[in-house]
Amino acid sequence: MSQYQLIIFDWDGTLMDSTGHIVNCMRHAITKLDLAPLEDQQISHIIGLGLQEAVQTLYPNGNAAMWTSLADCYRQTWLDSPVDTPLFDNACELLTELAEQELFLGVATGKSRRGLDKVLKATGLGDLFVATRCADECHSKPHPQMVSEIMDFTGVSGSDALMIGDTEFDLLMAKNAGAHSLGITHGAHDEAKLLACEPQAIVHDLHQVQHWLRRAVTEF
Repeated sequence: MSQYQLIIFDWDGTLMDSTGHIVNCMRHAITKLDLAPLEDQQISHIIGLGLQEAVQTLYPNGNAAMWTSLADCYRQTWLDSPVDTPLFDNACELLTELAEQELFLGVATGKSRRGLDKVLKATGLGDLFVATRCADECHSKPHPQMVSEIMDFTGVSGSDALMIGDTEFDLLMAKNAGAHSLGITHGAHDEAKLLACEPQAIVHDLHQVQHWLRRAVTEF
């Protein structure tokens, strides 16, 4: 049994290998609106933020009308996209093992509710999570609201809760909520950026997450 009673996952770049698809959809929206082009790294850096916060970060000198147009264009591009973005290897096995241990599982994501519901249905994983929170329901990461609400819903304190994510926004959200965090490097942000947020550890894939959680049983 893990030392943690509640494990909260980010979605994009953590459970689903969707970073490239998100970048492509945003690049398509930028081109369609004839905005100044951006490098892929600039776009990937905002993954994890709510969509409104993301477009404002990408174009800080824009205005409300431009931000709304870009957000709407990106959203529609993503929802209409036929691309089937895969889960990272070992995602289903990891989640199933944790659920069988009767741990609370949650999702805290920069996706919209409509977007998260779409991928939960497509992957068939929705029933494994007891609580999910999205950026259009809460403050954007790194504000602690998403994690705090999931902890409140499950009745689990911060010392017994772990947030797993691939961006500094995920790890800082956990820190701001008083929860522990685990950084994973196969998504949007590099290891140095994750380490700066003082997670419990850094891992490189979901197999290592599984091994780390099993090891935590004997180390704590």
